[in-house]
This record gives sequence, structure tokens and C-alpha cells, in this order.
Amino acid sequence: MRVLVCLMQSEDIMDISKPEQRVLHLLAQGGRIDFEKDERGRIVDITTITRDGWAWSGCSLDLFGKLKRRGYIASRQSGPYRITRLGLRRVRSQPDNR
Repeated sequence: MRVLVCLMQSEDIMDISKPEQRVLHLLAQGGRIDFEKDERGRIVDITTITRDGWAWSGCSLDLFGKLKRRGYIASRQSGPYRITRLGLRRVRSQPDNR
């Protein structure tokens, strides 16, 4: 009898908070995070946009920084921040998720 042992990295079993889940769901459905930088190049303001074009106020700069630091969101070619493959793996599916 063979036994297959699957070692999971600590990152694979990490749980994410409800506010993080909400933002990742919004991004997974086609949303984006637009940003504004100051003269030093630091992000000072963000606007979360749904796939329908509505602004959503549920993402703070602190939450944005946490998602960015963990690699769940990324910007490509100075464009808006979108969900990464890692972020898609971390988000939990919901029955009403399209």
C-alpha cells in the first residue's frame, strides 16, 4: 500500500480575513483598484472600481497594503491593480459568485 504525503507550505493554509475576501471577490469578478501617487511616487489614495464601473469604499490603504505585500494583487505596466493568480487561489468561492 502506497501512502502519498502532501506537504503544504504555510502560505497554502493561511486564512484571509473577511475584508480581504470581499476585496478579492470584487477583483476576481473583474474589478480593479485605481491609485494616485504623490510627487515622491508613493501611493496616497486608492479607488476600488467594480466590474460595472461603480466606486466601492470598502478597501482602505491599510488593507490595500496588506494585499499587495502578500502578493494577492499587482499592477502591470503602471496600470490599475488587479488580482493575481495567488490571490485567485486564496479567495473562497461563494454560491452567488459569477
